[in-house]
Amino acid sequence: MLMTLRALVLVAVLTVATLLNPMAALADGGTGGITCPSGSTRPECNVHAGTPPKPGNDNGGSGGGQDDGKCRNPSGKVIPCERDGGAAGADGCYYRPVDLSPEMIANLGGQPEGDGGWYRKVCYGEDGQPNMAFGTPVWIAGAPPVVSPEVLARQARSKLRLPEVVIELNPPGDQLRYLPVWMALDRNSWTTKSATASVPGVSVTATARPVKVTWSMGDGSGVTCAGPGTPWTPGINPEKPSPDCGHTYQAPGVFTVTATVEWEVTWAGAGQTGTVPGLTTTGQVQARVQESKTLINR
Repeated sequence: MLMTLRALVLVAVLTVATLLNPMAALADGGTGGITCPSGSTRPECNVHAGTPPKPGNDNGGSGGGQDDGKCRNPSGKVIPCERDGGAAGADGCYYRPVDLSPEMIANLGGQPEGDGGWYRKVCYGEDGQPNMAFGTPVWIAGAPPVVSPEVLARQARSKLRLPEVVIELNPPGDQLRYLPVWMALDRNSWTTKSATASVPGVSVTATARPVKVTWSMGDGSGVTCAGPGTPWTPGINPEKPSPDCGHTYQAPGVFTVTATVEWEVTWAGAGQTGTVPGLTTTGQVQARVQESKTLINR
């Protein structure tokens, strides 16, 4: 019997425990051991769960007719069982499991109720070119959902709890016009944080590391520093500028100082590593700058 969705050849028999070695779920020449009740409509009950033919291999399987292990389009023409990462369905199109963002799912009308998974559907014309460059996401009821290290990495990223940005302007108290300000972050604001997302058999840890801080000084100027800055300590000449993160106000007033920390987020798990979009945290403080009448006359 021709399968409903050849795309499920791999994923229907794939379990999370074998994610590290997906081919371990496919025993050579086996039938997969899936037990389905009579008349079941679940997609995994409509596939042959043994060893699938390799992409472009028209000699796989045994027997004849529509049950010889070959993949065909609706007209009966033999087609490759796998193409561009997708597996052939009975409609002659190819399906590849994908992970969609909540925004994309909302644009598709929301996620249907019940078990299932999102798949990228790509159909090819007679010239061999895809009818759509990226394919159309479709929901397949009863199909296994996508579980991959990349998906878990994004889940782990969402669990990261980054520290509050606490600003220190030194010397403490009101600042003086023409006198260097040493900008620094509290050390707890600049520390590596990690979070882990897991499913049975696979864990992925996302790690956020601060890489730079951008300061908006409130007077129209900005400063970018590669680290948290050096705190000023008593005994340091107040006219000495900060060695790594400082600013000098040219006019008195009250200014809102904003510090934005950029975090690089990497992940590791399932024998793989990668990156996900970074994060930012922000803190603010008011700086009162007074006129200096005794230190520097300019």
